Amino acid sequence: MKKLIYSLSLTVAMSLGLYSSSANAATEVLKDPAKTEETMTTEQKEAKINQIKQRVEEIKAMDKSHLSKQERKELKKEVRELKKQANAIGAGGVYLSVGAIIIIILVLILIL
Repeated sequence: MKKLIYSLSLTVAMSLGLYSSSANAATEVLKDPAKTEETMTTEQKEAKINQIKQRVEEIKAMDKSHLSKQERKELKKEVRELKKQANAIGAGGVYLSVGAIIIIILVLILIL
């Protein structure tokens, strides 16, 4: 009887855990611009990058001396967000850490 109760409770806990992770994944797609950028065509990506460049140039051309501290802070935040979007669109490279490079070299030495 204890085994039955234990296995049922484990099954319910596992199913709830899987449900919550899939629900989080569905909402994460809406929040993460990088995942929405994967579905864009090259023309759409180029158009989006041009829009981002244009907005950054507008911000650079602004006279920021008459802006309040809060407005300047908001502009900096907007530029950071635009940079994140541009990196998400253009990201296609492979990044290796120093540790990964060392491990790859050691594996190659062991193989050869």
